[in-house]
Amino acid sequence: QVQLVESGGGLVQAGGSLRLSCAASGRTISTYAMGWFRQAPGKEREFVAAISWNGYGTYYADSVKGRFTISRDNAKSTAYLQMNSLKPEDTAVYYCALSKLRVAVKDYEYDYWGQGTQVTVSS
Repeated sequence: QVQLVESGGGLVQAGGSLRLSCAASGRTISTYAMGWFRQAPGKEREFVAAISWNGYGTYYADSVKGRFTISRDNAKSTAYLQMNSLKPEDTAVYYCALSKLRVAVKDYEYDYWGQGTQVTVSS
């Protein structure tokens, strides 16, 4: 069974940066896609970013393109989400997810989910 643990969330002022990490355990993840999703209060969960199994393909929601960067280190079984130029509308719980597919951008394509980490951006 795969376990995903997110870290790096917190409170930051608008314009600031945060780096989220997602550590996977339980099995090797080097052939699986990884992604980040978020859910704001009163809203549905939405796609943020995804990265292919080998790291060569990256995909972003339009709302974060140019500000967020997803990456992975398969040797460490860890994925990252670097978030720059944060805005109050980025406030949400951020979830890491793992897909058995090699590329995945839809939430139903993901098989394992972390517990989430809160990101709060103040204006």
